[in-house]
Amino acid sequence: MELTRKLETLLRSLYTRHGRRKSGYCVCEGVRAVGELFARRPELVRFTVATERGLAEYGPVSGDLYSLSESRFAEVAGTVNSQGILAVAAIPAPPGEETPPEVPFIFALDGLGDPGNFGTICRTLRSTGLDELWYTKGSIDPYGDKAIRSGLGVQFALKLRCFENLEALRAAAARFGYDKVFLTDPHQGESCFTAPDLFQRSVVVIGGEANGVNDLAAARRVTIPMPGNYESLNAAQAATVFLFEYVRRLTTA
Repeated sequence: MELTRKLETLLRSLYTRHGRRKSGYCVCEGVRAVGELFARRPELVRFTVATERGLAEYGPVSGDLYSLSESRFAEVAGTVNSQGILAVAAIPAPPGEETPPEVPFIFALDGLGDPGNFGTICRTLRSTGLDELWYTKGSIDPYGDKAIRSGLGVQFALKLRCFENLEALRAAAARFGYDKVFLTDPHQGESCFTAPDLFQRSVVVIGGEANGVNDLAAARRVTIPMPGNYESLNAAQAATVFLFEYVRRLTTA
């Protein structure tokens, strides 16, 4: 089928936060990201746009398919060197407010603004077997096209919950019995390798790239020991250290 002007206008709007909020849709681009979307949440897919090359790489798709030439696809895609396939999908609804998490601890992001870091953290989180990711307003839109490409669509396998601020996030966690909050800090706090209850019904918060995590009364600081006395790791690197310290404890217990 040919892509109509109306659908093309919708597709272009999804590269903006306003367009996603207004429509409730997002765009998922690239062979692996589209594959994750179809594998995890096929019911969310509204239509697929692809070139002959993109279909050859991905394979047959279900639902409405709009075929474009390479030049036309380049006009509507979000990448300079595209893989020739994208899908428009409904943004998943978050878990209900009374739906309890089913994870030993909650991993949270506070004001994380870089889509590359966000996508990497999503992939790392999923690789550890966890499926809950909480974040505060002011963080990157999880369903922006760059965040989805960076995460290779793994967002569609996660339960994402957004909160007004850290206070609201902590209150929600406490209702579910996660009563300890650890704020990651590049300079001070307990070592992430020795804090005994770091991953026991707790919340572990990674801060934004520029300013770190916001302060929160009665929260505990936890740090990654750095003998090289370097200023800090970036958010995705730090998240990887914490998440795989959880895996290390899990596998050596």
